[in-house]
Amino acid sequence: MEQVKLGNTGLEVGVAGLGSGGSSRLGQGYGLPKADSVKVIKAALDIGITFFDTAAVYKTEKIVGEGLLGQRQNVVISTKAQIIKPGSPALGDNMAPPSQIREGLESSLKNLQTDYVDIFHLHGVMPNQYSYCVEHLVPELIKMREEGKIRHIGITERFITDTDHTMLSKAVADDFWDVVMIGLNFLNPSARKLLFPSTQKKGIATLIMFAVRTALSRTSVLKELLQEMVDNKLIDQAIASEPEPLKFLTDPGIAVSIMDAAYRFCRFEPGAEVILTGTGNVDHLRQNVASICAPALPSETLTHLETIFGHVDTVSGN
Repeated sequence: MEQVKLGNTGLEVGVAGLGSGGSSRLGQGYGLPKADSVKVIKAALDIGITFFDTAAVYKTEKIVGEGLLGQRQNVVISTKAQIIKPGSPALGDNMAPPSQIREGLESSLKNLQTDYVDIFHLHGVMPNQYSYCVEHLVPELIKMREEGKIRHIGITERFITDTDHTMLSKAVADDFWDVVMIGLNFLNPSARKLLFPSTQKKGIATLIMFAVRTALSRTSVLKELLQEMVDNKLIDQAIASEPEPLKFLTDPGIAVSIMDAAYRFCRFEPGAEVILTGTGNVDHLRQNVASICAPALPSETLTHLETIFGHVDTVSGN
């Protein structure tokens, strides 16, 4: 697997990273036994994955910790803290005090069976929550980094609602963040204009989520989304009317599936570093990693995608 440098962090990892959230949560989302989820972690190591992402809210930290036992020096671990008080709505303004962030880190360290994490993020920050995070939570993150419990400070966006990267556009203008987690797929490539110029210039590491979500893995959902985009005058009706939407992506010599094309699109987007994939199935994991490690899509295909979706910043693909 090709290795990539994470911004200016000094970390070097495989280009494919294993995520532990999403609908699957390593299979926990659909009732997989814990032991089978641990096998996914171990299979990822065998494939050559060295970047592992989780979060307290995913409830997969213990699984990641068990799967990586004995491998700590060979991997990079990323986890996240909730920025609202327990039980509060995700989009609410009942913000967590700094003490909750510290307690969250201590819990994560215990779950992961480690005494430090390589990257510790504030999780799913909305635009109206960002100023609070900067004023009240960043100082605590810096303290924990000075204590050696965190190597690098990160922040993730809530791409499912903040599709035009309003929060991260603020964040990349500041100098607090070593790492950012960005939503990107060919349905909404707006990060290429709104975020990557700044992250590349400043050396901020980028983790890519949403490369493949529901609309890019289920034809019926894709058709519904494309029709909605037509109704909102974002794309031409002819695209949504096709029996097999975006069939040009799977023409001979292009990609084996829309998901394959989606991963390859993100992998070669300038400014994208680690491409996250998540699953509870080892064979599915191998397929996804094979796509991430495959060659770039043809330039003509990329141009066609840009013509259709290059201006879109209002969908997530979820």
